[in-house]
Amino acid sequence: MDNRPSHHRLVRIRSSRCESPDQRRLRIREIGGAHVRIGLLAESGYPYVSGGAGLWCDRLVRGLDQHEFDVYAFSHSEAQEDAGWVPLPPQVGRVRTAPLWTAEDDGVVHGRRARRRFTEHYGELAAVLCTAEAPAAPGAAQGAAPEADRFATALNGLAELARDEGGLTAALRSETAVRLLERACRAPRARRAAREARVPDLLTVAAHLEQALRPLSLDWYEEDGLGAVDLCHATAGGAAALPGLLAHHFFGIPLLVTEYGVRLRAHYLTRPDSSPAVRSLLAAFHGRLAAETYRRAVFITPGNAHARRWQERCGADRAKLRTVHPGMDATPFDEVGESPGSADPRTLVWVGRVEPAKDLVSLLHAFAEIHKEEPGTRLRVMGGPSGAEGADYLGHCKALAAQLFPDEAEGPHAVGDNPVSFEEIGGPDLPTVADAYAAGAVTVLSSVVEGFPAGLVEAMFCGRATVSTDVGAVVEVIGGTGLVVPPRNPRALAEACVSLLRDPARRERLGAAARARALELFTVEQNVAAFHGLYLEIVARTPVHRLLLNDSGDPLPFAAPAEAHVPGHWTDLTPRAIPTWARNAPVRTTAPAPVTEAVR
Repeated sequence: MDNRPSHHRLVRIRSSRCESPDQRRLRIREIGGAHVRIGLLAESGYPYVSGGAGLWCDRLVRGLDQHEFDVYAFSHSEAQEDAGWVPLPPQVGRVRTAPLWTAEDDGVVHGRRARRRFTEHYGELAAVLCTAEAPAAPGAAQGAAPEADRFATALNGLAELARDEGGLTAALRSETAVRLLERACRAPRARRAAREARVPDLLTVAAHLEQALRPLSLDWYEEDGLGAVDLCHATAGGAAALPGLLAHHFFGIPLLVTEYGVRLRAHYLTRPDSSPAVRSLLAAFHGRLAAETYRRAVFITPGNAHARRWQERCGADRAKLRTVHPGMDATPFDEVGESPGSADPRTLVWVGRVEPAKDLVSLLHAFAEIHKEEPGTRLRVMGGPSGAEGADYLGHCKALAAQLFPDEAEGPHAVGDNPVSFEEIGGPDLPTVADAYAAGAVTVLSSVVEGFPAGLVEAMFCGRATVSTDVGAVVEVIGGTGLVVPPRNPRALAEACVSLLRDPARRERLGAAARARALELFTVEQNVAAFHGLYLEIVARTPVHRLLLNDSGDPLPFAAPAEAHVPGHWTDLTPRAIPTWARNAPVRTTAPAPVTEAVR
């Protein structure tokens, strides 16, 4: 089968294995363990060859072969589509994909009633963005519940209209959408930034909303689509989580959200070349969408405490948060980690992608001080540039190194030796990343911006003592097994490195502790085990919404907790009015239909 997808269809389906769902369930049941069908929601990653978070998702799916996965994925470019997919394991039942970088016109919303529904729901959505401050803004007070309900009602109303009409792409691009947005900005209660929006601003915001709301127009929200899974697992916030929100709305499917990088944080920290009105309206939209996602999710799994703090400030309920560290493969680093004494005791190593955020300039200035204290010390910078900006920065760093450490030769005909070298990984001298860490006794991280420091974990797998700057999740990862200094402080960085260079016994103790910590907390196995437990916990507390049969065709018993069969409007009850044994049960507004077995 050709792995180069055609682009004239919005959604495609491809089975990874020629077997029926019943055959897959029988095979998984033979493997053993509880069988859960997971709708894995991914954006710009798995199952594509290129893209972020693809490797993590692939390891998760392969590590949970007792479960069944249906992958629903968004692509971000035509080049990513053309590159194809990674090989899929047999537990992937099917894959449905849709591009976020383009969309087909799906016609205009026909009929007076449909147009009135669009005007009502889109107008309400625009009014919420214009009249209410984004509830998830860092440091701001939480928005009132009615505002959150208004946003959810408008979003769900647009989703229902899209399902009835076959899509909303043309309507979201229409002049009507722009006029509704303008009316909301000119309303008496509109914020000042919204009132100052001009026509170009309105067109920009409307175009962004159309792109962000493209998932509403997909045909994934059917009984044999997302309605057939036991739970949805969104591997990011934003567009990836939106199908999970709609599956919860249409079918009551529980939602699990994993964020290793808080998407909303980027919207607040990024300063695009746009007007204050555009930034304000888009921040309000993404803030409301994140707050709604956090509100509907059963669990939210940040990758570290740094991301967890952001999620709490962005509206996440602390009771729903479960920190699950990213899982990394320790096998390539075992040989180096088990022989820590083989490293050059006078060499400092920096490994990573060269870019301004890594602050190699401060590292070079720090090494100038180190070299004065320990003249025989060397610094090896290993890694290639990240894009054009990284290439320019690498050239600047090389020029600075030549200036700080002019070659000093013994005579007029001898060649000097610069103590700083810039090297690429993958050549004859450094074939692997593990070889790079093996080259020195101390690994240095000098970043000013960092999320989860994967390179630091690799150094810990290798049993190396580390000196790092206090950014992102560094302190959480290190946990006392390395030295941490303030960012942009060359003197502190130099003093920490010199202290380790002069104390081999301390280096050995810290390296051994670092390797033990990394093997305990940051392996693929711990990551997979954590999500396996969360899947079973979610399914155990969520009544099955469809009839399940055993191999002989008989209904499976114990499909739902007994309290799930209690009729009534649970949303009308206060927490004290709900029995203790039922407080963790999913809310039902009507008496459920008879159901059966939840865990197969």
